[in-house]
Amino acid sequence: MSEPTTSSEKRHVMQLVLDDNMLMLFLAITVPTVFYTLWGIMEVITIPMAK
Repeated sequence: MSEPTTSSEKRHVMQLVLDDNMLMLFLAITVPTVFYTLWGIMEVITIPMAK
């Protein structure tokens, strides 16, 4: 069995990130928004110019 955690033990960075609900909410909104915005800009840039 695992030992009970104490406040003196160092927690991993990923555990701290996953335990922070507001950070997870921020990332869940920001990452897709940035991704799809950049994807849309790339799609518009690749449209050939009309003659």
